[in-house]
Amino acid sequence: MNQQECTDLLTQHGIKPTANRIVVLRALAMAGRPMSLTELEYQILSIDKSGVFRALTLFRDHHLVHVIDDSDGLGVRYELCHSHGDGEDDDLHVHFFCERCHCTYCLEQTPVPPVDVPEGFVAASANYVVKGICAHCAK
Repeated sequence: MNQQECTDLLTQHGIKPTANRIVVLRALAMAGRPMSLTELEYQILSIDKSGVFRALTLFRDHHLVHVIDDSDGLGVRYELCHSHGDGEDDDLHVHFFCERCHCTYCLEQTPVPPVDVPEGFVAASANYVVKGICAHCAK
């Protein structure tokens, strides 16, 4: 993803495209999988942890990233959301957590199945994670 594509995507989501936000967005796009704050911090040496976190929080608030509960209990992971604006997420999908390498993968072609909640409850989001061994580790 080049700088202009990043700028356009940030603008589409109602986010001012600053240099730091473009760096964080590009790092997420290049990763191609959900990343933890620590992984992003090691990948982006030019921005401190709090700067990366502020960008991710803003991205979450504008539906530019999904926040996925990390299946190894160490926090959360962030991935680019393919929704078309800052209104709501329209690309919820299942994730796969490898219990051997501890990587989380997007199963973008597998939507999160609908869940009926009891009357009076209002569902806001869903995290659907399948655990097992990824194809790379299974070799």
